[in-house]
Amino acid sequence: MRFYNKMKRMLIIIGIMLFNMLSGQNTSFEKTTSFYPNSKTLKNDNIIWGYLTVPEDWNNPKSNKIKIAVSVLKNTSNRDSNNAVVFIQGGPGAKGVDNMGFWRKHDLRQNNDIVLFDIRGTGFSKPRLCPDLGKTFLDILAKNQSAEEDEKQKAIAALSCKKDLQDREVDINAYHSFSVAKDLHALKQQLGYRIWNVYGVSYGTYMAQVYASEYPNDIKAMLLDSSINDITSYYTKNTTNYINSLLKVFKKCSNDEECNEEYPNLESVYYKVIESLEKTPITVSVDKKIVDSGTFTYNSEDFKIAIQQALYHKKLIEIVPLLIYQFQNRNEKALGNLVAAFSSLLSMDYGVYYCVSCTETLPVNNRIEYNEDAKSYKGLNGGVSFYKSDFKVCEKWNLNNGNSLQKLDYSSLSSVSFPVLILAGEYDPITPMENGEKTANNFYNSYYVPAPSLGHVPSFTKEGALVAKTFINKPYQQPNSEAFANNSEVSFVKDVFINSGVSNIGNSLSEFNLIFLSPLFIALLLMTIFVVTYIIKLLRKKYKSTPDKIIRISSLLTSIFGITGLIFIVLALIKVAGQNYFILAFGLPNDFNYIFTLFMIFTVLLTITLLYFIIQIRRIKDRSIVFSLIFSNVLLMTYLFYWGVF
Repeated sequence: MRFYNKMKRMLIIIGIMLFNMLSGQNTSFEKTTSFYPNSKTLKNDNIIWGYLTVPEDWNNPKSNKIKIAVSVLKNTSNRDSNNAVVFIQGGPGAKGVDNMGFWRKHDLRQNNDIVLFDIRGTGFSKPRLCPDLGKTFLDILAKNQSAEEDEKQKAIAALSCKKDLQDREVDINAYHSFSVAKDLHALKQQLGYRIWNVYGVSYGTYMAQVYASEYPNDIKAMLLDSSINDITSYYTKNTTNYINSLLKVFKKCSNDEECNEEYPNLESVYYKVIESLEKTPITVSVDKKIVDSGTFTYNSEDFKIAIQQALYHKKLIEIVPLLIYQFQNRNEKALGNLVAAFSSLLSMDYGVYYCVSCTETLPVNNRIEYNEDAKSYKGLNGGVSFYKSDFKVCEKWNLNNGNSLQKLDYSSLSSVSFPVLILAGEYDPITPMENGEKTANNFYNSYYVPAPSLGHVPSFTKEGALVAKTFINKPYQQPNSEAFANNSEVSFVKDVFINSGVSNIGNSLSEFNLIFLSPLFIALLLMTIFVVTYIIKLLRKKYKSTPDKIIRISSLLTSIFGITGLIFIVLALIKVAGQNYFILAFGLPNDFNYIFTLFMIFTVLLTITLLYFIIQIRRIKDRSIVFSLIFSNVLLMTYLFYWGVF
């Protein structure tokens, strides 16, 4: 018997060695040029760019080869170190390399290489699966139609993606967490790391747990932020997770005297908005670059998913009461600005989203249980269609697939020896705090750190980055369970002067299109020159006639109010953006009302000046020069009207 056991262990070891040897023959890493060739900043950074080539189907070494985009941000200490952190993005279908900006300056990079990769089928990886499907979904959601019709068209678009992939001979059954685990194992070997730290967020935490179950010896330490503790309840508890998070907002606002005064009966208003939008949706104008039709219609389902997504980010959580009331007030201009933020929800590669979700997630989630959970919240009328529709899509997606994927055995995680840190945000609507506690119980050597006042992925905050750095650098040291305790509480946005022009000015300045802005800059330069010139000449009493004095004084005052108003609104934009830039989608705090007063005075003065100029034109000296100044003011007024300040 003892001999039999020894032989069994030897055969297993030989099998693993053979598999690794065969895998190594089917994988390679090839360096390439920067994925962002126009970025001077990245050019000067110490980053290795490349592609990991692996079999599309790891169970069939002769299957198609695919390329996985990889960026290795070398440690800033310039050490020839074997320390590395590999980051697994969520979604599933979100891009990893896109997080370059966040990771370049991360404190973890001081002592660790940061390995970013786009999971198979996403971002810069090849092939990329249906990258335009998210845009198609946004166009569907933008239409003035029922949730049922949205769901139907969403399924049609997803199946069209599936057919396209099959026509391109893409094996849609090969895109899932177990394949990603093998990709990670191959990547570690190709990059030459003996072991590394694994950092997963959102759905990436499930992929990280699969990786840990398959290759526990690859991992030095693991950080799971906003974790999935049980894939079989990821959808079935979706509605409860959302509402529990939203109830925290309602309760906090109700207990806040100022918030409750400005947004009374917030919970009741939320459900009234759902009822109202079911009967009469709101259609708003949007940039055709975002939605082809140039309009977006908010129905009740769009409202629900907009509020749910707002709970992901602390700054957005702080505007939830304001947002709910703007829907109640049917403020079309403000809600039109919201669509751009809403569209970012659909920026993932949805071909991968459905390959993964329909292979390993939806099949193990019970639709009946989802419906029963959603029924508990009558005002929602069936949960959130954006997620509910995935059941229908995957039901059709999986027809004739014949795929039987192995499932993660959570019990296998209890035997891993490396330390695991689990983070969870208080307001997270998709992977709530309870998930973090339960995930911690899956591991033998785990630490759980809650993040009060934060939403999804709290490690992407200043405090969270410090927690991550401390843990990765000293994984066997007990983390501070109160690490987020000093984080400021959620402070709901109040006293906002609603003006859609604020957002438009901000967008123009951030885009900084010189062709569009150059006439304004020239006008402001002329106005400044004339202001200085006229002040000097008036003080020296160069103008003798009354019309010359009046037109120059009125032009001078008009220009001063116009320039001052523009300077103050730019300064206000900078200040508010530093506090909570989402406020700018609606307007400015009431503290800045004086700016709009300046613009009103500017408008009145310009009107008076223009009329006086027309009436007294024959009696005014150097009228062509005066007209140039008035025209510059008119041009400034045109920009203000174009932006929607008035």
